[in-house]
Amino acid sequence: MVEVIHPGMYTTIQDLGRFGYRNLGIPLCGAMDRMSATLANRILNNSDEDAIMEITLMGPKLRFQEDAIIAIVGADLHPKVNDKSVEMNTMVSISKGGLLSFGNASVGTRAYIAVAGGWQTSLVLGSRSMYNGVTEASALDKGDLLALKEQSKNVHAKQSSLQLETSHFNTAKIKVNEGPEWKQLSTSLQQKILKGNYTVSPQSNRMAYRLEGVAGIKGSEIITSPVQPGTVQLTPSGDCIVLMRDAQTTGGYSRILQLSEQAICELAQKRGGATVQLVLT
Repeated sequence: MVEVIHPGMYTTIQDLGRFGYRNLGIPLCGAMDRMSATLANRILNNSDEDAIMEITLMGPKLRFQEDAIIAIVGADLHPKVNDKSVEMNTMVSISKGGLLSFGNASVGTRAYIAVAGGWQTSLVLGSRSMYNGVTEASALDKGDLLALKEQSKNVHAKQSSLQLETSHFNTAKIKVNEGPEWKQLSTSLQQKILKGNYTVSPQSNRMAYRLEGVAGIKGSEIITSPVQPGTVQLTPSGDCIVLMRDAQTTGGYSRILQLSEQAICELAQKRGGATVQLVLT
C-alpha cells in the first residue's frame, strides 16, 4: 500500500480514458499528457492501459508501506525519496517506509508516476480515471491508501530510461486541423485567429483551456453538436476554448479547429500566462 501524506495541488489517478459511454454524457477523461503517461508505463514494462498518477504543478507526499518500483515522466517537479533527489525518466526503486516528495514544477505543468503493475484503484465503467460524479472521489486526499500489484521479477531485471524532447514542454506552436465550422468564417477572421498570440488563462483546467488576448475575433452559437478532446470552440466573447480530457460530449459554440493528439499533450503542459499560437497543418 501507499499512503497519501499530502495530496499536492491536484493529484488524480488516470489511465488512457473511459471509452464507450459518451452516449450517456460521460467524458473520456484519462491522462492530460497521454504521451508522458504512456512513456512512464513503458519504462516499467507495464501495459499502456495501466493506471498512472497525474500530478499538477505541486506534487504529493507519498509513504510507501512496501517495496515498489516507479518511474516519473513529464514536468520536472524535482522528485525526492527520503529527501534525496532521484532521476526522472528512469526506474526508481523505493524501499518499504520510503517517502516520495516533490517541489514545485520548474519545467512543464503535469508529471506522471507509474508504478510496476499500475495503481490498483477502483475500476469504474472500465477505467480507473477519476472524475467527479463517476468515481467516488475526483482527486486524491490526505490519508488515502493506494493498493499496489505484486511486483514482477522481470521489472527488476530491466534498466529502461528515456529522454523527452524539450520542445514537448516549451513549444509555443500548437498544431491544429480545420474544424466543422472553420470554412464558415471569413478569410480575414481566419487569418486573425491563426496570426494571434494567445495567453493561457489561469482558469484553464482538465475540462478546457481558455485562450485569451486576441482582439477582433468572435464566433457564433450553433445547434448543440458533438465535441471531443482537442476541439477548439470560438465563443461570442472572442475567447478560444480548447476542450481537454474531461470535456463535455456536446457543445453549442462554433467548432473552428481540432488539435492533434500530440498537440493536446503539449498544451496540457502549459500553465496560466503561457503564450501560444495556433498553427494550421
